[in-house]
Amino acid sequence: MDRAEKQEAVAALREVFSKTGVVVVAHYSGLTVAQLQNLRKQARNAGATVQVAKNRLAKIALDGADVASIAPLLKGPTLIAYSDDPVAAPKVAVAFAKDHNKFVILGGAMGKTALNPDSVKSLATMPSLDELRGKLVGLIQAPATKIAQLSTAPAAKLARVFGAYANRDAA
Repeated sequence: MDRAEKQEAVAALREVFSKTGVVVVAHYSGLTVAQLQNLRKQARNAGATVQVAKNRLAKIALDGADVASIAPLLKGPTLIAYSDDPVAAPKVAVAFAKDHNKFVILGGAMGKTALNPDSVKSLATMPSLDELRGKLVGLIQAPATKIAQLSTAPAAKLARVFGAYANRDAA
């Protein structure tokens, strides 16, 4: 990698660190190329990105960023997983770590908040933004549905009572 490529890599990482909602750092030593490709595919499907970056260049890019607290974690063969959604990257990383014991989550950062491995795991259990939006829409729609059911219920009950009286007189 020559000097110009390094500068481009630092600029790209600096942009990533300034725009993402959450960054997860993990060791990937011992994983095969196919397993890493599988991880990248799972991350892409979840709306996250997994990237292996040179630690020295990543530390330079972290200078002045909100997620600068991950700098001490960048030792050895590390990769970063990041996403705009605060739970997408942690969910992918934790799910992958369950299946592959050589994938070790070191920690991460969400904004200026540093995350230890347990924090990343607890963040992964939270519902995603899309799930929360779905629940919110369901909650908003529920009262309208119940009001419509309540307004039609008395008329239905009256019709059943009249029908019962008519059937009783006919019998």
